[in-house]
Amino acid sequence: MAQISLERISKSFGKIKALDSVDLDVHDKEFIVLFGPAGAGKTTILKTIAGIEFPDDGLVRIGGEIVNLVDPALRNVSMVFENYALYPHMTVFDNIASPMRSPLHRKGEADIKAEVNRVAELMGITQFLGRLPSQLSNGQRQRTALGRCLVRQPNVFLMDEPLAHLDAKLRHLMRTELKAMQTQFDTTTIYVTHDYAEALSLGDRIAIINLGKILQVGNGDEIYYTPKNEFVARLVGEPEINLADATLADVGGRTVVELASGGVAHRFPVPAEVARDAGASGDGRIRIGIRGVNISYRFDPSDGYIPGTVYNLEPIGNKSILTIKIDEYLFRSVAPNDLSVKLDSPVYMRPDPDNMLFFSAADGRFLGRPNQAQLIGRK
Repeated sequence: MAQISLERISKSFGKIKALDSVDLDVHDKEFIVLFGPAGAGKTTILKTIAGIEFPDDGLVRIGGEIVNLVDPALRNVSMVFENYALYPHMTVFDNIASPMRSPLHRKGEADIKAEVNRVAELMGITQFLGRLPSQLSNGQRQRTALGRCLVRQPNVFLMDEPLAHLDAKLRHLMRTELKAMQTQFDTTTIYVTHDYAEALSLGDRIAIINLGKILQVGNGDEIYYTPKNEFVARLVGEPEINLADATLADVGGRTVVELASGGVAHRFPVPAEVARDAGASGDGRIRIGIRGVNISYRFDPSDGYIPGTVYNLEPIGNKSILTIKIDEYLFRSVAPNDLSVKLDSPVYMRPDPDNMLFFSAADGRFLGRPNQAQLIGRK
């Protein structure tokens, strides 16, 4: 069994608190992704599990056993680092084979050759087995480091941004390969990334981390559709979610949210439970969030559309990001990549009320959204 439990783990480096009472349970054979900005504490969690760092407080359990004082070599974990950490004097073959030549996991040379060839073929580096790391590209070095991690069957795979230095095409290819390899791992994998697409595509569950704290743990649906707070909502999605201040109002006995623009209040329905929660503060303030894929636009006036101006148009591959300025807010909408429009020209946008997210104006916590229960598990 390779179930991992972190219980109130804290770790400081001088005055910097890298981990702050972290609790995390990783199920046996689960692929879990640690996702967050740089400096959030993701790598420190990996190093704590591996035994490279020792926590100041808390317990680390692997397979139910406390391993705080267990030597890293005895924890039976395999780790791939962001910076490759290859032996410069060894060939690709010997780098990949090195875990199977260690005193604890030594195998016969025939077994080593068979395993190295298997992994090299999987990584697409068979033709480079006789080269030194200095003779490889960054992508080839990263695949060698991945191969060294995958060559044996540990209790836990720990992967620290293993695709970070690959070009975009190879990164996409390796994401697909890692997804396919999940069924072959048959072991627990903890994967660190700051790429939301990587997190959503690879993880059985995702743990969102910031400033040494785990903010939310859930599957891709839960993170995307019901983020714990505004910070989590901003992390996931391209373009970044649009957030704006609004107020609650009573119209004919029904609570709605009003988004003011040019002195006009544009009204949208609010779920009853959101209205109750937001109304508890008494000031009627609320924050709305709307993703770019849920904003429609047109270039002539129409009922239900909010007037604004074109602030920017950014082509990014197979789509464009159209930024619409409405009063002091900039709303980003997804548009076709062949859209042609003049800056500062009139544009009219309409957020989809069925896909609005509502947040507390006081502390940014998530209050709810329409059809919340139906959305989870659909994506």
